[in-house]
Amino acid sequence: MNKPNGSNSITDQPVIGITMGDPAGIGPEVVVKALAEASIRRAAKFIIFGMNEHLCYAADRAEIEPFWGRYQHEKISIDYPHKVIVADYDEYSAPPWLKSSSRDSGEASIRFCLDAVDAAKAGIIDAVVTAPINKTSWKLAGAKWPGHTEMLADRCKSRRKAMMFIAGPLKLALATIHEALFEVRHKFKIGCVFEPIDLLNTALKEYFHIDNPKIGVAALNPHAGEAGQFGDEEQRIISPAILLAQEVGINCLGPFPADTLFLRAVHGEFDAVVAMYHDQGMIPVKLLAFERAVNVTIGIPIIRTSPAHGTAFDIAGKNLADPAGMKLAITTAIQMAATKKARRHTRAEV
Repeated sequence: MNKPNGSNSITDQPVIGITMGDPAGIGPEVVVKALAEASIRRAAKFIIFGMNEHLCYAADRAEIEPFWGRYQHEKISIDYPHKVIVADYDEYSAPPWLKSSSRDSGEASIRFCLDAVDAAKAGIIDAVVTAPINKTSWKLAGAKWPGHTEMLADRCKSRRKAMMFIAGPLKLALATIHEALFEVRHKFKIGCVFEPIDLLNTALKEYFHIDNPKIGVAALNPHAGEAGQFGDEEQRIISPAILLAQEVGINCLGPFPADTLFLRAVHGEFDAVVAMYHDQGMIPVKLLAFERAVNVTIGIPIIRTSPAHGTAFDIAGKNLADPAGMKLAITTAIQMAATKKARRHTRAEV
């Protein structure tokens, strides 16, 4: 299953893989609604890793005529005559009316993700867009990863990774991810601050046409610690990480009090921000773009984006889900794939 000449067999458009997410959540609905938009379908070809039954159910509720071809996932090939196909996993059982965490849903959504990542590594698809999964479902299914980011890094054998978010004018990366707040202190080292600065700098260059990114780094403590009065992590950890980044040529500044840094970034003073822990970064992201934020995994060798919202079991199956986040995740993946390809060609010509 090879990708001929680095492009698909019909056009030179990118091929985007989309995982359906948890079958019990809003993933099937937002995937169908996003791809129902003709302008998105014109921009690429798509392989949905999911369950045809759930996608058809979502389309019926939204009064959308199915626009995709269906193939067994074991027989998936790049040589297909449709702009959109479903790689169907009909061996999994997850009733469409089930709207809660379950082992069956976890097993199915894990398989969608693993196969999509493998397809991206093999060059069959140019990017992966993931619909929301449920971490409890993954745990019930015996997953060794707490979420997408850890699974992606493990599957790609990437020692370094970071979560990046795009929320309108704000781009940011997180220094720590899925850690209990009081456990952050045990893993808060110079390396865990330097790494997202470094990875964010590379991602902004490689995928977003920003040749010399200016990155603002948030403090951990109130008022950036006030010279050690409210904690010394700024002096012991964050400032040395910033100095290390500056020494390797990264344009970064800080640490700045988080209560003003995000506003400064939104107003254009910085191209992106590094936040120290999950909710420090996610609160401004959700305030700025709750339905439209995009999650990007950086540090891995493949492109992966996702809407920043969850499975929303409470509205799943009711045709109430807003597909805006999924649309932006898809268009961001297309843009990133195009930028990556253009930069590769530019290097080859030099």
